[in-house]
Amino acid sequence: MKRTNTYVRFMARERKHLRILGIDPGIAIVGFGFIDKAGSKVTPVQYGCIQTEAHTPDEERLLHVYEAMLQLIDKYKPDSVAFEKLFFNRNVTTAMSVSQARGVLILAATQRGLPIAEYTPMQVKQAVVGYGKAEKKQVQEMVRMYLKLQAVPKPDDVADALAVAICHAHSYTLNSKINEVLRK
Repeated sequence: MKRTNTYVRFMARERKHLRILGIDPGIAIVGFGFIDKAGSKVTPVQYGCIQTEAHTPDEERLLHVYEAMLQLIDKYKPDSVAFEKLFFNRNVTTAMSVSQARGVLILAATQRGLPIAEYTPMQVKQAVVGYGKAEKKQVQEMVRMYLKLQAVPKPDDVADALAVAICHAHSYTLNSKINEVLRK
């Protein structure tokens, strides 16, 4: 069933919370984090990573990432998906592979009719730490504290995905109101 924005709003109201999937895209490791937002409270649901084997053809790695993400979406049923926007200054080969992985992840979410949001690394840091130029360790520790976790999620990609989900949780209400006005 294709989810429309109306369906997503109804589903979130029925559950009395919004389920957000945060994704840190990659070809070797895809970090993911599902959180629930109920009012101002945010709680972790499930988090982890999808890993692919090195020295495997890219098309096989991409298929694995795609199929694993579809399984996660079907199991945890998010209302929306948030990605960190990609930023690379040097390694073009890595940028291409990560972009391809990001593409299949967006495809998986789109096929399930999920709305997609994107945030720059600076926006994520600002939302989680309160400072857009915060260090990675600061962001990871704030994710741990904010979600009341025993330890910082590992690998780093998982903590990054949860940070993106938290950023979206903070931005969701404002973005929804802006989009409502723009549709009129």
